[in-house]
Formats: sequence, structure tokens, C-alpha cells
Amino acid sequence: MARIAGVDLPRDKRIEIGLTYIYGIGLSRSQQILQKTGVSPDIRVKDLSDADVVKLRETVETDYEIEGDLRRLQRMNINRLMEIGCYRGRRHRVGLPVRGQRTRTNSRTRRAGKRTVAGKKKAPRK
Repeated sequence: MARIAGVDLPRDKRIEIGLTYIYGIGLSRSQQILQKTGVSPDIRVKDLSDADVVKLRETVETDYEIEGDLRRLQRMNINRLMEIGCYRGRRHRVGLPVRGQRTRTNSRTRRAGKRTVAGKKKAPRK
């Protein structure tokens, strides 16, 4: 089993697709990595040699921001926006859509816990 950047790649998929299971690597970046290392994109993960796995691991971990480092970087960027109090930072803090979407309707996923039902009466207190 190939383990790159702390992620177990699925054995039965092509390496081109298997690399996309690493956070921060999509299909185009996966193709760049394979071209740089000289590994064929058609090989299945289970058929990789140890030398190929070592080449892929070194390239991925040295040349790209992935997994924990990338998550930390994104979290720091969002915290910076919230600290300076800009519009996008305030939207992040309140949990509303950040990129200009309408909120009168839609935006259900972003406002998940704030849903109310119109016309519902509360139970009377005793």
C-alpha cells in the first residue's frame, strides 16, 4: 500500500486519481507530479514499485503545500480576515455566505443551525 503525506492511497485506482486523495492535490497537479517524476499515470497504485513511491513522496512533500500545512495556512488566512474586521472576516465570524451570494433564500448549508419555521407557536409555559 502506498502511503504518501500520511494518506493511504486507494490500491485499485490509477495513480493519477489516487494522488487526488491527498488534500491539496487535484487532477491537474497530480498530472504535473507524475510528469515531473516520470511515473506513468496509467499504473495502478498496487503496481507501483518502491522506487516510484519514494520519488512521488519526495516530490509531493518538498514541492507542494499539502495536508496539515495547507489547512493551517487557510485557517490562518481566515483568522487574519476576522481579526482585521473586514467584510469577508465578519461574514466568516457570523457563519454567513462570504462570496456575495443571496441569503433571503438559499444559503441553507451556511446557515444550518439558524433555521426557523414560520407560524409555529411555542408551547405555553406552566
